[in-house]
Amino acid sequence: QVQLVESVGGSVQAGGSLRLSCAASGSTYNCMAWFRQAPGKERERVATIYPTSRRTVYADSVKGRFTISQDSAKNMLYLQMSSLKPGDTAMYYCAARRGIGDCRRPVDIDYWGKGTQVTISS
Repeated sequence: QVQLVESVGGSVQAGGSLRLSCAASGSTYNCMAWFRQAPGKERERVATIYPTSRRTVYADSVKGRFTISQDSAKNMLYLQMSSLKPGDTAMYYCAARRGIGDCRRPVDIDYWGKGTQVTISS
Protein backbone atom coordinates (compact mmCIF):
# COMPACT_ATOMS: atom_id res chain seq x y z
CA GLN A 1 0.00 0.00 0.00
CA VAL A 2 1.41 3.34 -1.05
CA GLN A 3 1.68 5.93 1.68
CA LEU A 4 3.15 9.42 1.69
CA VAL A 5 3.19 10.99 5.13
CA GLU A 6 4.39 14.54 5.63
CA SER A 7 5.93 15.87 8.80
CA VAL A 8 4.19 18.59 10.73
CA GLY A 9 4.76 22.00 9.13
CA GLY A 10 4.93 25.09 11.21
CA SER A 11 4.73 28.83 11.61
CA VAL A 12 7.76 31.06 11.30
CA GLN A 13 8.49 34.69 10.68
CA ALA A 14 9.54 35.99 7.30
CA GLY A 15 13.19 35.31 6.64
CA GLY A 16 13.15 32.11 8.66
CA SER A 17 13.63 28.50 7.65
CA LEU A 18 11.70 25.25 7.83
CA ARG A 19 12.34 21.70 6.69
CA LEU A 20 9.53 19.45 5.60
CA SER A 21 9.87 15.68 5.49
CA CYS A 22 7.85 13.01 3.74
CA ALA A 23 8.02 9.31 4.55
CA ALA A 24 7.32 7.31 1.40
CA SER A 25 6.43 3.64 1.37
CA GLY A 26 4.88 1.00 -0.83
CA SER A 27 6.49 1.61 -4.21
CA THR A 28 9.31 3.02 -6.25
CA TYR A 29 8.73 6.24 -8.07
CA ASN A 30 9.84 7.84 -11.30
CA CYS A 31 9.65 11.26 -9.71
CA MET A 32 8.68 12.85 -6.42
CA ALA A 33 7.66 16.42 -5.75
CA TRP A 34 6.41 19.01 -3.34
CA PHE A 35 3.31 20.95 -4.29
CA ARG A 36 1.57 23.73 -2.39
CA GLN A 37 -1.84 25.27 -2.37
CA ALA A 38 -2.79 28.58 -0.83
CA PRO A 39 -6.43 29.49 -0.07
CA GLY A 40 -8.25 30.44 -3.24
CA LYS A 41 -5.37 29.43 -5.47
CA GLU A 42 -4.58 26.42 -7.62
CA ARG A 43 -2.22 23.74 -6.43
CA GLU A 44 1.25 24.43 -7.84
CA ARG A 45 4.45 22.47 -8.11
CA VAL A 46 7.22 23.77 -5.86
CA ALA A 47 10.01 21.30 -6.64
CA THR A 48 10.58 17.92 -8.29
CA ILE A 49 13.31 15.33 -7.91
CA TYR A 50 14.00 12.32 -10.10
CA PRO A 51 15.43 9.60 -7.82
CA THR A 52 17.48 7.81 -10.50
CA SER A 53 19.28 10.85 -11.87
CA ARG A 54 18.91 13.11 -8.82
CA ARG A 55 17.89 15.86 -11.23
CA THR A 56 15.87 18.61 -9.58
CA VAL A 57 13.49 21.23 -10.94
CA TYR A 58 12.15 24.24 -9.07
CA ALA A 59 9.40 26.77 -9.51
CA ASP A 60 10.84 30.18 -10.32
CA SER A 61 9.30 31.59 -7.15
CA VAL A 62 11.42 29.34 -4.92
CA LYS A 63 14.68 29.00 -6.85
CA GLY A 64 17.66 29.74 -4.65
CA ARG A 65 15.56 29.52 -1.48
CA PHE A 66 14.22 25.95 -1.43
CA THR A 67 16.08 22.66 -1.84
CA ILE A 68 14.45 19.31 -2.52
CA SER A 69 16.37 16.18 -1.58
CA GLN A 70 15.85 12.49 -1.07
CA ASP A 71 17.31 9.77 1.13
CA SER A 72 16.57 6.59 -0.79
CA ALA A 73 17.86 4.33 1.95
CA LYS A 74 15.33 5.79 4.38
CA ASN A 75 12.59 6.33 1.79
CA MET A 76 12.42 9.97 2.78
CA LEU A 77 11.80 13.13 0.77
CA TYR A 78 12.76 16.55 2.11
CA LEU A 79 12.12 20.18 1.35
CA GLN A 80 14.48 22.67 2.96
CA MET A 81 12.93 26.12 2.85
CA SER A 82 14.93 29.25 3.60
CA SER A 83 14.36 33.01 3.33
CA LEU A 84 10.68 32.31 3.73
CA LYS A 85 8.17 34.94 2.67
CA PRO A 86 4.52 35.47 3.61
CA GLY A 87 3.70 34.42 0.03
CA ASP A 88 5.04 30.95 0.83
CA THR A 89 2.14 30.40 3.21
CA ALA A 90 0.20 27.38 1.98
CA MET A 91 -0.64 23.74 2.52
CA TYR A 92 2.32 21.73 1.28
CA TYR A 93 1.86 18.29 -0.24
CA CYS A 94 4.27 15.45 -0.86
CA ALA A 95 3.58 13.82 -4.23
CA ALA A 96 4.84 10.94 -6.35
CA ARG A 97 4.46 9.40 -9.77
CA ARG A 98 5.24 5.78 -10.58
CA GLY A 99 5.34 5.79 -14.36
CA ILE A 100 7.49 7.54 -16.91
CA GLY A 101 6.67 11.20 -17.13
CA ASP A 102 6.91 14.38 -15.15
CA CYS A 103 5.80 15.53 -11.71
CA ARG A 104 4.96 19.00 -12.92
CA ARG A 105 1.17 19.27 -12.82
CA PRO A 106 -1.31 17.91 -10.29
CA VAL A 107 -2.75 15.67 -13.04
CA ASP A 108 0.69 14.03 -13.42
CA ILE A 109 0.62 12.73 -9.84
CA ASP A 110 -0.37 9.21 -8.82
CA TYR A 111 -0.04 9.58 -5.05
CA TRP A 112 -0.51 12.43 -2.60
CA GLY A 113 0.20 12.98 1.05
CA LYS A 114 -2.49 14.59 3.17
CA GLY A 115 -0.64 17.89 3.37
CA THR A 116 0.99 19.98 6.05
CA GLN A 117 0.39 23.65 6.82
CA VAL A 118 3.19 26.21 6.52
CA THR A 119 2.46 29.73 7.72
CA ILE A 120 4.86 32.64 7.33
CA SER A 121 4.18 35.83 9.22
CA SER A 122 5.53 39.25 8.27
